[in-house]
Amino acid sequence: MDNNDLKKLGSDTAKSGFKNEDDIVFKFNNWEKDEDAKKWLIIMGYPIDEIEKVEAVKLHGYKTDVQVQITIYMKKAIAAENLSVKLVSNPQGFNQVDKRWIDKYVELWNIPEDISLILKKFTGEIPPKEIKGLRDKRRMFLDEMGEAARNKILNFFSKNKVLIISDILKGRGIFSAGWMLVALKADKGSKWVLKSINHAMNIFSEGEVRITAKGSLKIGKVLMQRKGGDAGRSSSNMLQFKINPVELFD
Repeated sequence: MDNNDLKKLGSDTAKSGFKNEDDIVFKFNNWEKDEDAKKWLIIMGYPIDEIEKVEAVKLHGYKTDVQVQITIYMKKAIAAENLSVKLVSNPQGFNQVDKRWIDKYVELWNIPEDISLILKKFTGEIPPKEIKGLRDKRRMFLDEMGEAARNKILNFFSKNKVLIISDILKGRGIFSAGWMLVALKADKGSKWVLKSINHAMNIFSEGEVRITAKGSLKIGKVLMQRKGGDAGRSSSNMLQFKINPVELFD
């Protein structure tokens, strides 16, 4: 199968919808009878007639949601493919892909102290004092900060854009994601797209780093914002990153 055929095979419509990662695991484990699973395996580079066994498991706490182990006839080695799975019901919605306390991002990305301070004011981990006229008295939006602070944020995230996109989508270590599978739920079945994680990172990194009209940060197609919610608990002051997975269909 040539590159053009693989490109065409990269997305399709499933006859049945996917409710959760368990459905994806079931389809891979039932690959001999499941047409979607066969297409996924071909996209990942495995000739169907050479596969002896496929075993998929669901993982927790990693960028990889489903790991697929493939055994090839006459081969002693077992290949493993790590998939980040995004199940979407609203084509205009955003899915959280990463959230942590700012100090964790400081460790991950070697964020300087002055940038860390700005981010903590942005999330409300450090609440604003004696500043009037804020849209939210609990925190400061980026467009409410001075020009110097805004420029520091823009410069840091522009300079480290590739690293940041990689960490929030792919992750690190043996359970880093190698593929992204997006399934868009519809009334009749689901549309799905399967792309390598490098392709996904290229898609979501498209565009400049900019401050949005609502005072958050856009890193390409990735939205950075205060987590919020949690009934006002301190965890609402965490930093989170979100994407619209449907962007991968384009």
